[in-house]
Amino acid sequence: MKSETNIYTPEFLDFLNQFITEDRVAIQDKVLEDRTRYITAVVEDIYQPHNASAVIRTCDCFGIQDLHIIENRNKYKVNPKVALGSGQWVNVIKHKEAENNSLSCINHLKSKGYKIVATTPHTDKNIYDLELNEPVALVFGNEKEGISDIIKDNADELVKIPMYGFTESFNISVSAALCMSLLIEKLRKTDIQWQLSDEEKLILNVDWAKNKLGTIEKYIFEYERLLETSADNP
Repeated sequence: MKSETNIYTPEFLDFLNQFITEDRVAIQDKVLEDRTRYITAVVEDIYQPHNASAVIRTCDCFGIQDLHIIENRNKYKVNPKVALGSGQWVNVIKHKEAENNSLSCINHLKSKGYKIVATTPHTDKNIYDLELNEPVALVFGNEKEGISDIIKDNADELVKIPMYGFTESFNISVSAALCMSLLIEKLRKTDIQWQLSDEEKLILNVDWAKNKLGTIEKYIFEYERLLETSADNP
């Protein structure tokens, strides 16, 4: 029988933290203070596992909590040797069920209040000039074709990374790292409230504790038994 216990409470988190080292708990709390959803990343139809994995790892390193994956023709595959477990700490949201997943993803993000900013070398606007006056969803296209026409036509802005060599574009994982680094540092220097809410931190903290501990059912069972004992012995 499935448990009805709400695990996303401070009390259950305190219970789980008994089974995690104090150092690990402190690290999770510190990382959560630097996490954000004000900037989110989107990758459209990339197909090389190395690049897919590198983008997840980059999101984690820069404190970007959500990565949206658009799967039209290509399935998003991860190389564990590159990702290094970062998928445990980043929320990967896949868009793959709609008739047009690119448009579906954009509409979803716009409904959440994001400005859609797509990266392409074929525009005049420099990413350094991008304003962060509203939450930004940064879209990267695939390795061969870049962003699709659907993304271009429905994006709020198109930006490029300035380049001074013969090659037209960076590798997708390099582009993502450069853009995220720039925007995160720019965001952290503003007075914008970019951090997660207390509720978001709590949910992630519980999820990360679950990832660390493995099978969660036995801990829920023990927690429920503890609650029953406390109720029987007020």
